[in-house]
Amino acid sequence: MKRRFWVIAAIAAIGLVAGQTHTQGAKEAAAPNGNEELYKELELFEHALSIVRSDYVEEPKAKELIYGALKGMLATLDPYSQFMDPDSYNELKVDTEGEFGGLGIEITIKDDLLTVISPIEGTPAANAGVMPGDRIVKIDGELTRGITLIEAVKKLRGKPKTSVTLTIFREGDTELKEVALERAIITIESVREASLLEDKIGYIRLSDFREKTTNDLEAVVKRLKGEGMDSVIFDLRNNPGGLLDVAVSVSELFLQRNQLIVSTKGRLRNQNQEMHSRTTGLVNDLPMVVLINEGSASASEIVAGAIQDHHRGIVMGTKSHGKASVQTIFPLKDGSALRLTTSKYFTPSGRSIHGQGIMPDVEVPFERPPEDKPKEKDKGGSNSGPQLFDQIEAGQDPNAKPSASLIERKRADNQLARALDLLKGIKVYQAEPKQEHASR
Repeated sequence: MKRRFWVIAAIAAIGLVAGQTHTQGAKEAAAPNGNEELYKELELFEHALSIVRSDYVEEPKAKELIYGALKGMLATLDPYSQFMDPDSYNELKVDTEGEFGGLGIEITIKDDLLTVISPIEGTPAANAGVMPGDRIVKIDGELTRGITLIEAVKKLRGKPKTSVTLTIFREGDTELKEVALERAIITIESVREASLLEDKIGYIRLSDFREKTTNDLEAVVKRLKGEGMDSVIFDLRNNPGGLLDVAVSVSELFLQRNQLIVSTKGRLRNQNQEMHSRTTGLVNDLPMVVLINEGSASASEIVAGAIQDHHRGIVMGTKSHGKASVQTIFPLKDGSALRLTTSKYFTPSGRSIHGQGIMPDVEVPFERPPEDKPKEKDKGGSNSGPQLFDQIEAGQDPNAKPSASLIERKRADNQLARALDLLKGIKVYQAEPKQEHASR
């Protein structure tokens, strides 16, 4: 049975992110005039194909000619519509499972340049200092001019411990930068951090939207609520997106039942849909801040847009990436597939953010922490002498890194610090009437 997948990520992860399984009805016939025009142009294609087969210097293989024609046809549509040969299609399916060999960057084609949406934390790309917005102008010395996402994925992914060199242009720099990277197994954990900060404020950071994301997120939400969480910071910065149905189910955790989350519109009737929350979320009433930046794309923008339009929480940070189209995967009989843009999505209020992005309610540009590092004697990490013993006495796991990293993040991350201050203020404001009533 043929399956078609719905995708909303405009990205190739070093991996590409596939989408929700979705069955569609029978083909809807194109307009008669359109068919006549198409058949007329097919004669031109047939003529050109026969010339290539008969007169090219070497006898070409039929499949290579057809594959090349399909790649060219899809490439003329938009940066996200592509023909995938069987190997590329298998890579896409493997990637949705959350583990692949590569560098750990999410990429897109922007202004005809291969552009980094975001590095995945803890991967070779992130460790080497690759940043959102970096333009990859060469891969192993070869210019990326005219490269497709599929071609880029093939060049960047590979066996662990093999090397690849990226030549990067970074806005504001005067010279190109070469970065030598060693590929590794990239295992994606959608919920990267989840912990209570001060004043019972929960902090959850999501790296992407994959098959297991909602279940993992529900588990940490329940754990944090059990620990007394009374407000939450939901960090979607540098989250490039993922599966459409997961974006909807994640949004449900924060909304009331039957609220519109996202709508999609395309040429065909079955591409026009409205997706509502089916249940009342676990944290539908807690004060909430959503952090976004230019690396927040696709599914991240669906969640942030739903929160913003329903006035459910405050969106803070900088303008998001602005990717609001849906790709559907159409498998073909030989194991290849078409990845085709079939619709665009809109926020609950009807906003199209494609190319525009989501503007935060509170704009807070990220400020880099001072470059000067602590002196050697002040270093020591989370397992330095006195700190290690303090953790053991407190019954904490000395190897548990999230708490320590969050403490450091809070000190250095001005956007997170502002989110904390905002939630503290909201909680004080909400508590004031109760305090006045109690004093009477």
